[in-house]
Amino acid sequence: MKRNKLFSIPYVVWMALFVVAPIVLVVIYSFTTVDGGVTLSNFTRMIDYIGVFIRSFWLAFVATVICFALGYPIAYMIAKERAGVQRLCMALIMLPMWMNFLLRTYAWMSILENTGLLNRFFSAIGLFDLINQIFGTSLTHFNMINTPGAVVLGMVYNFLPFMILPIHSVIGKIDRNLIEAAQDLGSNGYHVFRKVIFPLSLPGVLSGITMVFVPAVSTFVISKLLGGGKDLLLGDLIELQFLGSAYNPHLGSAISLVMMVVVMICMLLMNRFGEGEETAVML
Repeated sequence: MKRNKLFSIPYVVWMALFVVAPIVLVVIYSFTTVDGGVTLSNFTRMIDYIGVFIRSFWLAFVATVICFALGYPIAYMIAKERAGVQRLCMALIMLPMWMNFLLRTYAWMSILENTGLLNRFFSAIGLFDLINQIFGTSLTHFNMINTPGAVVLGMVYNFLPFMILPIHSVIGKIDRNLIEAAQDLGSNGYHVFRKVIFPLSLPGVLSGITMVFVPAVSTFVISKLLGGGKDLLLGDLIELQFLGSAYNPHLGSAISLVMMVVVMICMLLMNRFGEGEETAVML
């Protein structure tokens, strides 16, 4: 027992230095001024950035919904394949994650730019000429870069594996006897999925939603590169307070603290929802 405690000391020290201490500093900065006085003005000033909060949570919500709509069917179909195919599919899904996050985002810039791969492809197949002939326009490219849609696309591309992996893991562990029992009792494929498979896969769904929504709502690289910095998101706003010309770490800490609290509340609600669904399935 004493040996186990000794092995846990490096972990405790690591957590204290790189997790607990930064959170404590964020809390202190949030409630203080430059002079060291206690204040709540850092939180009241955030009303000026309510639009940034709404935009960030909305885009993160849209990206999470799209990731779920794409990720669940993919995870479900992969889980139904034999073990060798599953390993190959998982490797292909994880392959882009082995590349640098920034490089992947830059790649999408070259694809979505006005003279990028997509617009050049559409021009090569004569799509713009067809549209111009039908509608009498002079279209030369689609404006895909520096738009909210491009930001959502970047979020979905980068975070989709985080939705697929936990759902696939949970579906793969569902006892086949439960499915066979439901089929023996007269349930068709739809009812088996709705009454057995989907409720039992909810822990993976909730994990996937959390793993997508949390980084999506706080991202700043994607919004800066694919959104052109036109519409600030929370990550961009926090970065500006610490590194930009409007240097104000106290306000940045307050925004970070509020965002952490909101994200934790969302996670608690999702966990509570998942517990309720699991109980309903057991009954």
